[in-house]
Amino acid sequence: MFSKILIANRGEIARRLIIACHELGVAAVAVYSEADAHAPWVRLADESYLLPGVTAVETYLDQEAIFTIARLSGAEAIHPGYGFLSENPAFAAACVDRGFTFIGPSADAMQQMGSKASARQIATAAGVPVVPGVDGAGMSVAALQQTAVKMGFPVLIKASAGGGGKGMRVVWSADDFADAVRAAQREAQSSFGDDHILVEKYFTEIHHVEIQILADGHGTVLHLFERECSIQRRHQKIVEESPAPVITDDGLRQRMAAAAVLLAQAVDYANAGTVEFIVDGAGNFYFLEMNTRLQVEHPITELVTGLDLAAWQIRIAAGEKLPFSQDTIKQRGHAIECRIYAEDPAMQFLPSIGMIKLYQRPFGPGVR
Repeated sequence: MFSKILIANRGEIARRLIIACHELGVAAVAVYSEADAHAPWVRLADESYLLPGVTAVETYLDQEAIFTIARLSGAEAIHPGYGFLSENPAFAAACVDRGFTFIGPSADAMQQMGSKASARQIATAAGVPVVPGVDGAGMSVAALQQTAVKMGFPVLIKASAGGGGKGMRVVWSADDFADAVRAAQREAQSSFGDDHILVEKYFTEIHHVEIQILADGHGTVLHLFERECSIQRRHQKIVEESPAPVITDDGLRQRMAAAAVLLAQAVDYANAGTVEFIVDGAGNFYFLEMNTRLQVEHPITELVTGLDLAAWQIRIAAGEKLPFSQDTIKQRGHAIECRIYAEDPAMQFLPSIGMIKLYQRPFGPGVR
């Protein structure tokens, strides 16, 4: 086991990971920007170091600054949390090159599954159903539009390197297609430095269901059942729950879980990951993408399985084998996570900043 881990993140996930470190008897190193100097996770950590700068690029995305602090503090491993550098294969590889353990999947697995285009190819080769669509690499807007017309509108344009709803456009008619492609490409280039897009059939009545994966570095890949994340706004999740209300047939649950395990095995995946699917009204499921990190909504899986995913990420990275089998993992109870967004409902939920004047902390059995 490691003696000291650097948490390359901020906020709720930094606090969550620091607690996991302490429960394992591991010292936790926090990094913070000037604006976060008095944040709770900074005080909770065993050591805290300032990241000079103002913007995210100058602070939490500054790889060299993070590596310098890791060396200075004597950390042996780096946990990226979620967001920021968590799905950056170059950062994962650089951690290893600098002599640190990256707490997450290998850079190669991340590269293969992090690109929506590459992940789609892997799923197809593995026999996992994918949403009907086309990879837009090397295709002109006119050629993409012809393909969209053949598929039938509506279609979804999405960035191959995207996430969080960025670089995504739903198109309802051919008249709007060309402008939507260019807008999606501009946003993808601005957000991810990559304007590669996919065009897929857009289903209007579907459920978003994801399977949690946990794999060690010794060949064991297990699923921790599903979460439903169908309540979204602007392609961003609002409410997540487990078990998924839409899954009333355990056979469907098992088929989706088996497909998720198959995909993880196809890229020799190790650590925690999530395979996302959509489910239509007829009970058909289609692969969407794989998130090669710990999800924001991981606590509901912890509540219904009794497993500490953050701790197991660390233990797997330290070389431990999973001591349990698929048959011993049970789904018990029901858990819901609701995200709080700083948005104004009266202004079509546009972002709205301001002072929080009242906060009543929830409490009771099972509340986190």
